[in-house]
Amino acid sequence: MNRKAVIGILAHVDSGKTTLSEAMLYKSGAIRKLGRVDHKDAFLDTNPIERDRGITIFSKQAVFEYGGVGFTLLDTPGHVDFSGETERTLRVIDAAILVISGTDGVQPHTKTLARLLERYDIPTFIFVNKMDMDGARKDFVMNSVTAAMGDKCVSFAQPADDLTEALSLCSEDMMEEYLEEGKISDSNIISAIAQRRLIPVCFGSALRLEGIETLLDCISKYIPLPEERAEFGAKVYKITDDNGAKLTHMKITGGSLAVRDVLTYTDRDGEEISEKVGRIRVYSGEKARNAEVVVQGEVCAVPALTATFAGQGLGFEPTDPEQILEPVLTYRVIAPKEVDEHTLLSRLRILEDEDPTMAVNYNEQLHEVTAALMGEVQAEVLKRIVSERFGMDIELGEGRIAYRETIAEPVDGAGHFEPLRHYAEVHLRLEPLPRGSGLEFDSDCSEDILSRNWQRLILTHLKEKTHRGVLTCSPITDMRITLTAGRAHLKHTEGGDFRQATYRAVRQGLRKAKSILLEPWYSYRLEIPAANVGRALTDLDRMGAHTEPPETDGETAVLTGTAPVSKLRFYHTEVAGYTKGLGRLSCRAAGYDVCLDADEVIAEIGYDPDKDTHNYADSVFCSHGAGHVVPWDEADEQMHVSPETGRRQYQQAEEVRTRAADFVRRAVEDEELMAIFERTYGSINRKKRDAMRTPKEAVKTKAKPRPVPTGPEYLLVDGYNIIFAWDELKKLAAENLDLARSTLINRLSSFQGCRGCELIIVFDAYRVKEPEHIDKAGSVSVVYTKEAETADTYIERTAHQLAKEHRVTVATSDGLEQVIIMGSGARRMSASDLKHDVEASEKAVREYIEKLNRRKLK
Repeated sequence: MNRKAVIGILAHVDSGKTTLSEAMLYKSGAIRKLGRVDHKDAFLDTNPIERDRGITIFSKQAVFEYGGVGFTLLDTPGHVDFSGETERTLRVIDAAILVISGTDGVQPHTKTLARLLERYDIPTFIFVNKMDMDGARKDFVMNSVTAAMGDKCVSFAQPADDLTEALSLCSEDMMEEYLEEGKISDSNIISAIAQRRLIPVCFGSALRLEGIETLLDCISKYIPLPEERAEFGAKVYKITDDNGAKLTHMKITGGSLAVRDVLTYTDRDGEEISEKVGRIRVYSGEKARNAEVVVQGEVCAVPALTATFAGQGLGFEPTDPEQILEPVLTYRVIAPKEVDEHTLLSRLRILEDEDPTMAVNYNEQLHEVTAALMGEVQAEVLKRIVSERFGMDIELGEGRIAYRETIAEPVDGAGHFEPLRHYAEVHLRLEPLPRGSGLEFDSDCSEDILSRNWQRLILTHLKEKTHRGVLTCSPITDMRITLTAGRAHLKHTEGGDFRQATYRAVRQGLRKAKSILLEPWYSYRLEIPAANVGRALTDLDRMGAHTEPPETDGETAVLTGTAPVSKLRFYHTEVAGYTKGLGRLSCRAAGYDVCLDADEVIAEIGYDPDKDTHNYADSVFCSHGAGHVVPWDEADEQMHVSPETGRRQYQQAEEVRTRAADFVRRAVEDEELMAIFERTYGSINRKKRDAMRTPKEAVKTKAKPRPVPTGPEYLLVDGYNIIFAWDELKKLAAENLDLARSTLINRLSSFQGCRGCELIIVFDAYRVKEPEHIDKAGSVSVVYTKEAETADTYIERTAHQLAKEHRVTVATSDGLEQVIIMGSGARRMSASDLKHDVEASEKAVREYIEKLNRRKLK
């Protein structure tokens, strides 16, 4: 059996998801006896907490075969408090089965799951369960499904002709095939499902085993599978504990993994780790078998990997970005008296690795351990897990709202760290982003200002820490942090110096910014008797909720909208009271928005950023051989570089790169210039027509070049002055003056191509016993003066004439000549400045050529 697939089952709580898993395993022959949630013997609900509560808390896997496909089934939690576990599972499945109750239709949490499936672009099948119950109607469910997910949802429980016609409306390929041949091939159906242009809908009753084989036939026949890859790749989706041993659960997405293979991966800190695979387990329910090798499409668990984490990519797979579901409540964790804070924190960190939605934090000011959770059910589960695994009976304080902070407008922040024998300076730009964007990090700093290695280190430090705001010490979000400038010391800078400077730069920017407090919001659905609509609308308006117009169905009214978690979290008890138990409130996380009671919340929390010794905004400068602290609001005046300087230098460097790319393209067309070019840089390993491809593809600038003045610019170079000012040419001249002269001419010819100016190199006649004459080297004019005329005299006369109508720059390190030049209206350039510009252009040309050659190799 070659075809292997991983499918996940998702549903709102009480939709019958676990019962459907049991039915599929039973019909496929994987189990011989049906279990039931209410009997506490379901095959996949193996944890005692799950059996006691009758809900799925942890994702489980089962293995079965059907229709020539080897399936791995991943059962996911349905309760909203464990949506994070569901989201992590989505990253490794090939297709999803979304279970919907035939009596309730699409629930609010079902919409959340549908949004996640769409976000991860997962092919989806829908199973409408409980069709045996009173009130279950196909037309009602289909209307509910299409209203929530669109017309791409097609019922497969209709006559063949009607089904074919409905399928033809889902994609152009199926429409063309239907019109030409009157039927639709399986390959076109699979392609439409893979592109999420089609979502098949099946109906049945999992408890009565009705419609299960139809669902299995549909999935095994139409499930899209990725192409086989020989290279190894895997995605870690879960970390669990097995009697103290860490288990890394992963899906193999390419190649294979065998026992005794060496697995090399990168941990959270960016360090590369190599570990040998000792054992491989393949789970099915509570049972596990040892495997010597697992291949693409299989899910396995590898014990004893030390630094893996959920969402990690192995092999060719990239590591996933942050999850989009965030905890909305923060609880104070109270340990028994005999347990110290360090022990408590270390135990909770273990659980945090297994469930990243449970963000654990320690406030050293208050000596308080907190855990951010999704809700009350997860809080109760946490207490029981800690008790059963660690023998520690913890208590949780009342859940407090988990706030976030952002900024209202862009601001610059800078950090300087310079105690004795240490040095680092970082400049950042902080910009607000739309709600729900999270944090983004970028660099707008040229490598001519700060080397690539230091820039990467700064970006790593930006990502590694939870940066906290200045209003309530809550984590920041919804902003882009861009590196704009920085400085290192050749001798005294170490990696930790940039960590200090980076943290201080972020903090200083936040202190300068106008901060905004954000609070979590719920998206709610409130079903109440129509007579109670007035009371409900009054309550919701008082909460600051955004409410859609009521929808009335007979004696029942439905209100939907969004409201702050702080206002809505206990409202279900009021609903039960004024509706006499007939009302029903369901909520789901809807991200963060502006806090409506920001002033009261800030005052109640009472956070003082000046007293926060763990989040410094001040900088450290060195004076008289010792470091001293400069307050954040005074530090800008003492910084060694400025963001304006960094941006200007970055713009200039980008301009040089643009000119370099243009020079390479022109060199290809000019044979004489190409000869000079190849003597300097070597040949381009690329065909002419490829070298001339769309400049926009070759050079992408982040900043627009400065406008170039009209009219040609002239650069006059005192040839021998430059030769004896540049060390490498001076050494050549000591051995062979002609070689030094030709080397300078070749380098400046290439430079002229990048700069795009009229370039004149002048050599003294007394070095060359010939009458005055002018040679051409490409577009460069090489002047040998008259025997009795110095280069200085020629340059002074020519600069005076040209400066009347053109921009003129003279490159020389002769101090007297520079004074005369300025008097004639020309600009001066020292030999070292010219060398810097020449080397910058040469570097840009080399980088561009390497890019062209790499493109050809691909």
